[in-house]
Amino acid sequence: MAEKLDRSIGWSRLPTPLAIPVLIGLRQQLRAHNLYDTGRGAGDKPPYDAELVGDLTARSLNGTHNDLDHPLMGSLGSRFGRNVPLAHTYPEEDERLLDPNPRLISRKLLVREGFQPATTLNLLAAAWIQFEVHDWFSHGTDLSHQWEIPLDDDDPWPNRSRRSKRPAGKHVMRIERTPPDPSPDSQGPPTFVTRDTHWWDSSQIYGGAPNLEFAKALRLGRRGQLRIDDLGLPPEDAEQTLDLNGTAGAFWVGLAILHSLFMREHNAICERLAAEYPHMSDQQLYDKARLVNCALMAKIHTVDWTPAVIAHPTTVVALRANWFGVLGERFRKYFGRITKDEVLQGIPGSPTNQHGVPYSLTEEFVAVYRMHPLIPDHFVFRSVADNKLIAEHELPDLTVRHVRDRLNELKMDDIFYSFGRAYPGAINLHNFPRHLQYFKRYDDSVVDLAAIDILRARERGVPRYNEFRRLLRLKPASSFEELTDNPQWAAELRRIYGDVERVDLMIGLYAEPKPPGFGFSDTAFRIFILMASRRLESDRFFTRDYRPEIYTPAGMDWIDSNTMRTVLLRHFPSLEPALRGVKNPFAPWARVDRR
Repeated sequence: MAEKLDRSIGWSRLPTPLAIPVLIGLRQQLRAHNLYDTGRGAGDKPPYDAELVGDLTARSLNGTHNDLDHPLMGSLGSRFGRNVPLAHTYPEEDERLLDPNPRLISRKLLVREGFQPATTLNLLAAAWIQFEVHDWFSHGTDLSHQWEIPLDDDDPWPNRSRRSKRPAGKHVMRIERTPPDPSPDSQGPPTFVTRDTHWWDSSQIYGGAPNLEFAKALRLGRRGQLRIDDLGLPPEDAEQTLDLNGTAGAFWVGLAILHSLFMREHNAICERLAAEYPHMSDQQLYDKARLVNCALMAKIHTVDWTPAVIAHPTTVVALRANWFGVLGERFRKYFGRITKDEVLQGIPGSPTNQHGVPYSLTEEFVAVYRMHPLIPDHFVFRSVADNKLIAEHELPDLTVRHVRDRLNELKMDDIFYSFGRAYPGAINLHNFPRHLQYFKRYDDSVVDLAAIDILRARERGVPRYNEFRRLLRLKPASSFEELTDNPQWAAELRRIYGDVERVDLMIGLYAEPKPPGFGFSDTAFRIFILMASRRLESDRFFTRDYRPEIYTPAGMDWIDSNTMRTVLLRHFPSLEPALRGVKNPFAPWARVDRR
């Protein structure tokens, strides 16, 4: 019934009281038909180390023992699962896989011709999703095997190299391939493994396997606290343990302020716990504070960030129901948890449920979270005291090599204020950051992230746009004009693709009309309906072990009492005038005039 109503009317056109049960029904159908296990090879696991596991009432550093019956589930080195049947996840043959040319798509469909702002959001929303993605997934790259992308003669790409295959003499762009599964199955489609854990465990802050040195270097060694230097960052000796040629090399000022904020929050939680429970050891305080901090970030993502990004009245209600249930926050405050039912009182504290499929994040989930258009190319920094212009910078000035320079130049509360006042980019065609189409990595190599985004979905066997919709039981586009309501885009798509069936998933997601209030597409939302709940309901620390006996009563109170607003104001009280009257901290903040 839910899918029938959605197909005939559309959930976003229904009144909220009717739309909510439709979304619940859609989620049930997605759980039943769009969760697929890719298995586990003999080598798809982290090296066992008791130091990485620790106390089973705390999150491990390698992701093991979240599920006590299946301790490797979701751990470092586990395979990504799928949201489409495995028979549909075979990559195309190499020549067809590179058609249309990813670099051509980058140049003709994605290049930012003029900044298209997302005026219902602020720039913190853009930084936040990258901050979270760095916790959720990482594939790594295979430096020894590369794709060769032919370049047109008029392509200005600087790192042009000769093609190693015929036809000889053609210039190419080289892109590292995704590393293969170290223990592939003898039959079936290719599989890929994670270099992070699959759990929502804040590993982007705390570190963990395989780089245990960073996790150790970050510890203060007393009262459970983390080391924070005068700039608000991890000390330089800790940073030196990171491989800046990997994911850590994507660090920039937007990530730096969020890392700093939640490192400070960890230490504030430790102070509260130490005052309440003076008998706790350094390790116990650290473990409990990490649990609390992680749950608070999950709550912020669920009830603050996501309702800002998909601000349709129905989804705002639905997302709060994911955390608090349809009975709501006030009911829980006054009556506590009286039922384990996730619909009535939310996922946190409900029974753990894998829905018959071992938990992992999925390649399709990775694919729909490609949101680089959110990032501007140009940044303006103003004072929180009087809105006075302090500095202007291009994106490269804010990247990993220059983070400490910028934090020496700018106060962190001014950076937060400037991000709160600025708009991110809209997730559309022709709005990819130019600086990310010519992104200089830490090793000085240059890459086109737009071309890489296109290629990654293809090489990992993520179906193209129309097939993706079919596999989610959505109507495919019969023409380019049906795919997008922008006539210019339809014409451009026809010139590049020729056949609507060839349109890449990411391009279709950027081109399709969005529901009212949405920052991303309705097609992507289907994966979100499924996986946003699954990340919570599969994790025992958000379900069966989300309780005072594990978190402590003070820890549970901390989660219940705090939001993104309270976290910001605890550590940067000067932001209060800018947040005054702002309902959601990820929406544009108020201008602060001279006081």
